[in-house]
Amino acid sequence: MNGAAGASAHEEYRAARDLLLRLRGDREAACAAFRWPRAEHFNWALDWFDVIAEGNDRTALELLGHPGPDGGVPVVDRVSFAELSARSDALATELREHGVVRGDRVLILLGTRVELWEALLGCIKLGAVVVPGYQDLTAAEAADRIGRGGIRHVVSAPELVALLDELPRSGSGSSSESGSGSGPVSGSGSVPGVRMAVGGADRAGWVPYPDTRRPGRPRFVPDEPTRAADPSFCYFTSGTTSLPKLVEHSHAGYGVGHLSSLYWSGLRPGDRHLNLSAPGWAKHSWSSFFVPWAAEATVLAPPDGGLPPAVLPGVLAAHRVTSFCAPPSAWRSLVPYVNGDTAAPRLREATAAGEPLTAETVRRIETAWGVRVRDGYGQTEATALIGRAPGGAEPLAPLGHPLPGYRIVLRDPETGERGESGEVCVDLTERPPGLMRGYAGLPGRTAEAFADGLYRTGDRGERCADGSIRLLGRMDEVFKSHGHRVSPMEIEAVLRTHPEVADAAVVPCEDPEGGLAPYAVVELRPQRRDLITDVQGRIGAELLALAAERLAPVFVPRGVEVIARLPRTRSGKVRRSELRPGAPAAH
Repeated sequence: MNGAAGASAHEEYRAARDLLLRLRGDREAACAAFRWPRAEHFNWALDWFDVIAEGNDRTALELLGHPGPDGGVPVVDRVSFAELSARSDALATELREHGVVRGDRVLILLGTRVELWEALLGCIKLGAVVVPGYQDLTAAEAADRIGRGGIRHVVSAPELVALLDELPRSGSGSSSESGSGSGPVSGSGSVPGVRMAVGGADRAGWVPYPDTRRPGRPRFVPDEPTRAADPSFCYFTSGTTSLPKLVEHSHAGYGVGHLSSLYWSGLRPGDRHLNLSAPGWAKHSWSSFFVPWAAEATVLAPPDGGLPPAVLPGVLAAHRVTSFCAPPSAWRSLVPYVNGDTAAPRLREATAAGEPLTAETVRRIETAWGVRVRDGYGQTEATALIGRAPGGAEPLAPLGHPLPGYRIVLRDPETGERGESGEVCVDLTERPPGLMRGYAGLPGRTAEAFADGLYRTGDRGERCADGSIRLLGRMDEVFKSHGHRVSPMEIEAVLRTHPEVADAAVVPCEDPEGGLAPYAVVELRPQRRDLITDVQGRIGAELLALAAERLAPVFVPRGVEVIARLPRTRSGKVRRSELRPGAPAAH
């Protein structure tokens, strides 16, 4: 712990957390009573995790394997809170001995293995800045991340050593300047500092990941208290319309900021929480690191590559999962399997983030499993901002209400006036710690995001009569047609209700009378993809009829194109910029 300051920070954090647990079923009371912890010094790994881990033999992390021949999914590793505390101490000490210092950026490429969680905790303890990456990145992507990310060091899984060895290596040693967030984010794609590989390394320039399981290693002692405002995590955005930006969060930003995400999740001490997000994306650190361990719950992690939807209901039941978080696309893929022969899971909490769920998906899951899937909304740049609160019975249609610690306003993009519709913004009067420090190396873009006393999300929304907020899509995706603002998101939700449609994306097309009109591109379910040519006309006609039945005329697509797969980013978001009405489809 960071001395007396750390003890005080721990108590302040615990008091805020306990208040949210106590008021989990009363959103209005939680919003009124909650205040963000504001300690000057705070290190989540030292001042929170290590304290709850002291002498704690309860399971912190269970790694699940791939399905066996019988469809069963084994536990391949299990580690307690106390073990993770000691093992991350060992790694932090080893990294420091190799020259990693406070403020250095460390690229973590470990996939789903215990060392990933050790590395996250160890880097936080040391004060190094964590930059997680995904396992299937290419050499070009690695060079881009390392160069633009100002990466000083890499901790890698063995299978990526050869790929990283393709990159140039220049210089030696380390410098905390690269992680300060004040300099430009650029570089040659080379790693001038430490390259550490799990499983040993027989290549020049690599050092082996230490045996953190060896008993008797000394506890890690920080060189100085951690300033809560110092950088701690950096994540690249998904880059749906432009080059991914590097989002920088402080120690308070994720460590304290995810208290809002904790409230939305509904997690309690002793829960068993399974999240489908893969390492390398911000949602993984939300739901597979900060939130469950803030609640003192157990993290269950699926294997790299995920689990097939057909086996997920059985996994949830067999592994006694009490809380399950998955993107809407995964919930939709589960629907055909919720009434199978496998015993229904006994979930208390079910959550989804990324895009609004359709009411039909929510109803199917609730009918079969007796739990309502709750929407939530946040960004790489922010923790959970809006969501359906746990324990409530809010209507299905809107996304939800602002979460404790955030005051949400809607700003008209043309007049700048605040009202009942417009860009979703966060009031900065009492700046919430869960917002990013900024886009590293991009002061202009940061200034655009934080302007006029607001943080601007870039998403459009509207406030409903009960105070809940409905998302309408990205500001640059909403367009005008015949004088009406058209939200692709609302049209897509209707198209996804067709039984043969896996996903849909709506983009504007030229219209001689209204300037622009909606045009739909849909992806078929896997078992129908080989029939695209045969079913194109029929499904197109059925979707147009469905849209005409449920939507106003201006929202009915002027055309429908059926393709095998929608183009997506690595994080699974649709690349709308690659969809052009009338362009040849990649069948």
